[in-house]
Amino acid sequence: MGAQHHRFVRSHLLPAEAAEVARVDAIASQLTAHLDAVVAEIDLVHVHRAPSTRVQDIVAELLTDRLGFRSEVVLTPDEGFVTRARPDFIFSLAPGRGVIAEVERGGTTTNNHDLKDLWKTHIALDAQHLFLVVPNANWNEAGDAREHPYHRVVRRLSSFFGDPRREVDVLSAHVFGYGREL
Repeated sequence: MGAQHHRFVRSHLLPAEAAEVARVDAIASQLTAHLDAVVAEIDLVHVHRAPSTRVQDIVAELLTDRLGFRSEVVLTPDEGFVTRARPDFIFSLAPGRGVIAEVERGGTTTNNHDLKDLWKTHIALDAQHLFLVVPNANWNEAGDAREHPYHRVVRRLSSFFGDPRREVDVLSAHVFGYGREL
């Protein structure tokens, strides 16, 4: 199985926001194609107890090397918030506008990293879009799937989009599933 991708967009967009979302969608398509192209490479490193940086390095081949994302940059602090948030990757679309990209593994849902990443994007002054790269499945020592984070993350993030009353200050969120599922 190749990469999976699910997209969420705020229900009401201004024309300039719609144009920005289209630009982000094009970048998301490139990431999906990259994850499809390196599926065998990811499957080799996405195993029980492997360091999460191995998958992050494969994603970085596209994001930093070819698209110009920057790695491990501290976000601009907001007055009143002392977060020192440092996403895996950030891409500037324009001054004060950008995309945060996070690559997760074992703690995606068990430690709520998916929700923390959405919150990080919500409070960031210089990011309005989130790319969340998560495993289709995580493995136990016997090599069996112990959980399926991708589907759970899609379900969890869906509650923050589609109804203006529930929406957060994130224009779009893209969830990418990597690795085999069974």
